Amino acid sequence: MAKKSLSFYAWLSIFAAIFTIVLKAIVYFYTNSVSFLSDALESFINLAAAILALWMIKIAERPPDEDHEFGHDKAGYFSSGIEGTLIFLAAIGIIYTAIQRIFIPQPITNIGIGLAISAIAALVNLFVGQLLIKAGKENDSIVLEADGHHLMTDVWTSVGIFIAIGIVWFTDWIILDPIVALIVAIGIGWTGYKLIRRSILGLMDTVIDEESANVTTEILDEYNQKLGVEYHAFRTRKSGARKFIYFHLLVPDDWTVKKGHDLSEEIELKILEKVSNSAVFIHLEPLGDPKSHEDIELFR
Repeated sequence: MAKKSLSFYAWLSIFAAIFTIVLKAIVYFYTNSVSFLSDALESFINLAAAILALWMIKIAERPPDEDHEFGHDKAGYFSSGIEGTLIFLAAIGIIYTAIQRIFIPQPITNIGIGLAISAIAALVNLFVGQLLIKAGKENDSIVLEADGHHLMTDVWTSVGIFIAIGIVWFTDWIILDPIVALIVAIGIGWTGYKLIRRSILGLMDTVIDEESANVTTEILDEYNQKLGVEYHAFRTRKSGARKFIYFHLLVPDDWTVKKGHDLSEEIELKILEKVSNSAVFIHLEPLGDPKSHEDIELFR
C-alpha cells in the first residue's frame, strides 16, 4: 500500500482520538466517575500515540540515504516503545486517582447520559481500531498495528466500565467505580508492557517470522536436491516491515563465477517473490574448499 495510505490511517487515528476525548470529557463532567476519567485519560494517550505514529510512519517511509543505507524502518519501534511508556504512565495515574476514591468515595451523577455518550466513543474506537489493525497487518507496519491494538484495548476498557457503571446505577455500589478503574489500569499497564517489550526486541534485531524463514529454507532445499548446491550461515533479522535474509551459498568447485552468480540471482528473485518486504544477501563460496566451512560464524 502506498505511503499516502499509511499516513491516512494515522490521521484517522488522530481525529478519532480527538473526537473520543471530547466525548469522554463530557461524560466525566456529567458523571464525576473516576472510571470514566480513566477512560478519558487513555484517550489522551491515544492522541499522543497517533501523532507519534504519523511522525514515525513518515520517517520509516524515507528511502535509504548516506547515513542510513539500510533504510529507516526501525523508526516504528521508537513509536511503539514511546506509546507503551505513555500507556504505562497513564495506568499509574489512574491507579493513584482510584485509590483516593476508594478511601473517599464520591457520588456518580447523570449515569444514563454518561453511558450513552461512552457507547458512542467505544463504537468509534472499535471501527478505527479494527481498520488500523487490518492495515498494519497488510503493510507489516508495527506502528499501525500497535495503534490499532491500543484502540481495541480502549474499547474493552469502555465495555468493562460500561458494565460496572451500569451495576452502580442499579445498585448504588459506589465503591465499584474505583475498583473497576484499578482493574482497567492493570489492563492498560499490561498493554504498555507488551508494546515496550516488542519494541525492544525489534531494536535488538529479532529474527523474521517463522513462516518467512521456512519458505526461504524450502527454496534453498529445492536447489540442494536439484543441483547439489548447499548453504549455511543462514541468518535473518527484522527491521520494521523489512526482512533481511543472509546466507552462504556453496556451489561446485568447477563452476564459473558467472554460473554461480546467475544461480544466486535466480534464488534471490524466487525468495523475493515468496517473502514480502525482504532483502536477500548471498555470499558465494566453493563447495570443496575447507575454508568455506570455517567462516560460518558471524564474528571471528
